[in-house]
Amino acid sequence: MAETAFSIKNDQPDWFRHAVFYEVLARSFADSDGDGTGDLKGLTDKLDYLSWLGIDCLWLPPFFASPLRDGGYDISDYRTVLREFGRIDDFVALLEAAHSRGIRVIIDLVMNHTSDAHPWFEQSRSDPEGPYGDFYMWADDDRGYSQARIIFVDTEKSNWTYDPVRRQYYWHRFFSHQPDLNYDNPRVQDAMLDVLRFWLDLGIDGFRLDAVPYLFAREGTDCENLPETHGFLKLVRKVVDDEYPGRVLLAEANQWPRDAVDYFGDPATGGDECHMAFHFPLMPRIFMAVRQENRLPISDILAATPDIPDGSQWVIFLRNHDELTLEMVTDEERDYMWAEYAQDPRMRANIGIRRRLAPLLDNDRDRIELCTALLLSLPGSPILYYGDEIGMGDNIWL
Repeated sequence: MAETAFSIKNDQPDWFRHAVFYEVLARSFADSDGDGTGDLKGLTDKLDYLSWLGIDCLWLPPFFASPLRDGGYDISDYRTVLREFGRIDDFVALLEAAHSRGIRVIIDLVMNHTSDAHPWFEQSRSDPEGPYGDFYMWADDDRGYSQARIIFVDTEKSNWTYDPVRRQYYWHRFFSHQPDLNYDNPRVQDAMLDVLRFWLDLGIDGFRLDAVPYLFAREGTDCENLPETHGFLKLVRKVVDDEYPGRVLLAEANQWPRDAVDYFGDPATGGDECHMAFHFPLMPRIFMAVRQENRLPISDILAATPDIPDGSQWVIFLRNHDELTLEMVTDEERDYMWAEYAQDPRMRANIGIRRRLAPLLDNDRDRIELCTALLLSLPGSPILYYGDEIGMGDNIWL
């Protein structure tokens, strides 16, 4: 692909290893038309502020067409901007304006599942013998993949849901309105690669690949981190390297370091899957270490973290749009975190804590600065969550 005409050049393949990322929700950041909802034009208007802040790359969570039952991670059209955020032209204008300021932009690619309102699913459930009949994972009963854990234990009782239209069960690792795509179908893989190319052709600098451990399912396994998943990610990386050099892939794999490291790919090649991966277990241990005034929670998890391929990078963070997840801690550590940081049950969500950084730290500027200093000094590229730089609060009553 020809290089874009912006000031961002793709001759710095390791740019992400030295970057500060900034996650921003378009809905909540800046409203350009006074309708009460943030939008892409509003975000574009605030780029001078973000440039002044010193960030290197914006990460935009989903802004696509969606019923918004899961914050936009339930996508009904991968190629259309949610109308209240603007249009494709508004996104391109944002991209050009960011690039002109030396700011890169990555976006979410939700590969594992779609909304049940996506046309693919609507056709799959209504026409089992049609072209989309096997785009999703259907079964006559709900007994398959029994070793797979339920992720949203507070809302879901099963990973299977019965569909009265098709009169079969469909598989979902997340909410029941988010059916999993069937990656054993080559046409699904091709369709997702087409989505990837669509956005890369517009000039984005990469993707955060959402929920990558769950792309495939196999009987007798926990249906996570399977070889077939890594095989598909190698294909995705090859497309990016061959057709869009300089673009990056960030794996969202909420796993222990020994499993997450596999999402970088083969060390002998310098990594042939994702350029970056989140280090989820480090995040809660930063809060443990600060509260205990003890380095061991951090130093112990870093000591248990394997080496990564040359040219790869961990991504580290304090907060993001999800709850402060406590999946990758022991039961004792989880109880400690809840007791210290979420005594009110309203502060909890699923297996985690739904609080912003400043309220978590009692709005204590010294503690906020200490945690931020730790984030910026530990190994890895840091992600800041919008508003944390000004001590933004939250509302546990919502």
